[in-house]
Amino acid sequence: MKYILLCYHEEQTLEQAGPLVIQEAIEEVVQSMCQLQARGQYILSTPLHPVATATSVRVRDGKRVVTDGPFAETREVLGGFYLIDVNDLDEAIAIAGQQPGARLGTIEIRPVLELAGLPKV
Repeated sequence: MKYILLCYHEEQTLEQAGPLVIQEAIEEVVQSMCQLQARGQYILSTPLHPVATATSVRVRDGKRVVTDGPFAETREVLGGFYLIDVNDLDEAIAIAGQQPGARLGTIEIRPVLELAGLPKV
């Protein structure tokens, strides 16, 4: 079953952690994703640029509205994601619990709804 692990954090927390902690976290994630790849469980993962680079698009009454910034103002922002293919939620929870994002923020796990007819990843 495919799960998406959404990584949320407060940007201030990462700034306070400093570049060394961030670099160590990146190296840990790369190693972890390589291990998942070796087991055939890795599909895709990527960090996101800071929320200040976000652009939101809405269509209301047939008119497109484009605004700078995120969809919602929150303390925690989406910092990246992992897309994995594992046997069950327990396995997804175990993987999420091993990621630096669980220590530096929160990882939300959601099952992926696969629609017929979409291109395969």
